[in-house]
Amino acid sequence: MTNKIRNITIIAHVDHGKTTMIDSLMKQSGVFRENEEVEERLMDTGELEKERGITILAKPASINWEDSRINIIDTPGHRDFAAEVERVLSMADGALLLIDSAEGVMPQTKFVLAKALKQGLKPIVVINKLDKPNQRANEVLDETFDLFVSLDANEEQLDFPVLYASGRSGWASKEINGSKENLHPLLDLVIEHVKPAELDKKKPFAMLSTLLYADSFLGRSLVGRISQGTAKANQKIKAINLKGEKVDEGRLTKIFRYEGTKKVPIEIGEAGDIVIIAGLEKANVADTICDIEVDKPIEATPIDPPTISITITVNSSPLAGTEGKKLTSTQIRDRLVLEAQNNVGINFSENANNDAFEISGRGELMLEILLTQMRREGFEMTVSPPKVLFQKDKNGNKLEPIEEVTMDLDEEFSSKVIDSMNRRKGKLIDLKDTGKNKKRLIFHTPTRGLMGYNSRFLTITKGNGVINRIFNSYGKFEGDMEGRRNGALISMEQGKAVAFAIFNLQARGEMFITHNDPVYAGMIVGLAPKPGDMIINVMKGKKLTNMRTQGTDENILLTPVRKMSIAEQLSILNTDEALEITPKSCRLRKSILDPHDRKRSEKSGAVA
Repeated sequence: MTNKIRNITIIAHVDHGKTTMIDSLMKQSGVFRENEEVEERLMDTGELEKERGITILAKPASINWEDSRINIIDTPGHRDFAAEVERVLSMADGALLLIDSAEGVMPQTKFVLAKALKQGLKPIVVINKLDKPNQRANEVLDETFDLFVSLDANEEQLDFPVLYASGRSGWASKEINGSKENLHPLLDLVIEHVKPAELDKKKPFAMLSTLLYADSFLGRSLVGRISQGTAKANQKIKAINLKGEKVDEGRLTKIFRYEGTKKVPIEIGEAGDIVIIAGLEKANVADTICDIEVDKPIEATPIDPPTISITITVNSSPLAGTEGKKLTSTQIRDRLVLEAQNNVGINFSENANNDAFEISGRGELMLEILLTQMRREGFEMTVSPPKVLFQKDKNGNKLEPIEEVTMDLDEEFSSKVIDSMNRRKGKLIDLKDTGKNKKRLIFHTPTRGLMGYNSRFLTITKGNGVINRIFNSYGKFEGDMEGRRNGALISMEQGKAVAFAIFNLQARGEMFITHNDPVYAGMIVGLAPKPGDMIINVMKGKKLTNMRTQGTDENILLTPVRKMSIAEQLSILNTDEALEITPKSCRLRKSILDPHDRKRSEKSGAVA
């Protein structure tokens, strides 16, 4: 059976069509009945994945083609979920590299390809979305070859096969103007080009746990590729960590494999196949699940370290407990520990009192997804401003994470963008003309300078620019950087905001609240155009008299409040501020709510 199994992963930049391509492959390979109703982007099963149109968790599926079985692993395209990509590559024998025929090689393409080449995989290049009117497939192919060369691909890897395709329309061809019938050429190429791994079925069973799912019926479900031997239902197994220490022991209660996207129970799993097993309670990702007599762990790819962290504590605002159900530090801690176990891209630590929890990840989106999920589960919490994680070199010099930023924008905005990036200590690495008065700018910029920059970039480019970021390396510390220039407008007391007061205060700056919104002392209700905080009264009503004259009752018009994502709100916080998150609201606030306590804290800080 092993020589008839092909394990492939689909890798690409975000929104280059991976999940749509898998949909079409499954439909054309006979996974579904003719009358079966199939939803779009079948592999995006999570609520947030469907809403945002991005893949967050890597997921396997399986199709049968001719007399072979192809296990396909869908991977996230966003840089923040890179840990998912790094893990699943170890399960694959080959990779499909999808590249948008118009956008071409993007930062995440470079990142995932570098990881795939390092694993020794020989990718098949698929230039996708060929039905776009602005496709430039020939140029994109040249860019792709240059990318392979720059990533030190060996001769075998450089001799990659190329297909031109449209995942949405469901066709692939060896020529740009070839026949556009179906995706059979792609499936045939996978069988021909991807060689199955040579694995020994006679050795004792062993597999590397690569993904972990919590199942309400089966308990912990571990997913991985069987590296050697066979797994049989009810056999005794154990889990050992990377050091070879035993972590868990038990019986293999259930084995499943994928048929399409469904899990199907089997009695025996053979070397080379991707299976789901249940029966162990403590085993984790990167542990080796094996027969009792096996002592040597399977090597796992080290995950790149986190670059950014936030501290989560209980909600301490006067409105705590009015909107959520999960309020205690114990509930928050248990949820974060579970997340850290399931998601290797996240690190968890806590303070001595066990009431403040630090979560570290690869980027703002990853942390935002976690906070959004917790919010939907009914949690209330207070979140600190994001902090960049520094390192030190051998000589003790401070190093900070540097990101490669790629921007596609209209030529008229390029000088303003360059100026704004210079202020954030960004260094222009490359500037390309991409035609039709468009430019592509590439910068190397400290992560500190990019926090909250997305909204600023969209403002400068009038919503037409596209920005992509990816971790590049740790570089020398670039010195102090200016923070938020705007002072905070802070509420004076607790109650409900009044339209009359907000209308009169609008000239002072941008307001974050509207009529009847609950406020409390120390809550940030807006931003002033100048530096320096200002305490204001948003509950001041109109003085009523029995005199009525023309002109006294002016029409009250409130400026609509800008809706900000959790990532945007976190990015505009100063060090003495925090974000209160509940299932219904996100409120910016001062860490110390009382104005007198704030002043005392500032004075003691100044003295220190």
